[in-house]
Amino acid sequence: MSKLFMVLCILLGISCLSKAKLNNDLDVNLKQKAIVAKAYCEKNNMNRDVCILIDMKIHSGKKRFFLWNLKGDSVLKSGMCSHGTCGSLNSYDPSLSPQFSNTPESHCSSLGKYKIGNRGYSTFGININYKLHGLEKSNSNAFKRFIVFHSWGITDEEIYPQELTESWGCPAVSNNFMREMDSVLKNEKQSVLLWIYN
Repeated sequence: MSKLFMVLCILLGISCLSKAKLNNDLDVNLKQKAIVAKAYCEKNNMNRDVCILIDMKIHSGKKRFFLWNLKGDSVLKSGMCSHGTCGSLNSYDPSLSPQFSNTPESHCSSLGKYKIGNRGYSTFGININYKLHGLEKSNSNAFKRFIVFHSWGITDEEIYPQELTESWGCPAVSNNFMREMDSVLKNEKQSVLLWIYN
């Protein structure tokens, strides 16, 4: 066996181990957030079957939107999700980490827990949106800022290291993924929790 081949095997092994550790860290973080979300839903009489967790620490070129099964403690669906530009779409700098704000006209996403409200008409994507009601100080202006859950022309596939096209503050998903989410949300009787965290 050549030295070069051995070096390649070692490097690939390290790369695989690093990737496995990263995935494990993400799984642990997701499960920790799900425990908190479940307790929050029970305390506040919200839907106890499912919730939505959006991890803004995950690069926008990767899937970071998770429909979580609160009863089975597992991911039911995952998809791509945008975050706000905090400015005009033309001035967005993809080299920067997402910024967050609750200020009207900031075009930023707001961190925190939301109650998913009424299903309505959207001018974007598949013409369906869900109103979002901020439940914390960090997102209390969401409804009056017209921050909604909707779809538009973003990819279903991970594109890392490229960045996803960003929104003006709304958590937007692909058209296909929105169809899947709509089939779940429109049939839920209790308010579903959506939690954007970093």
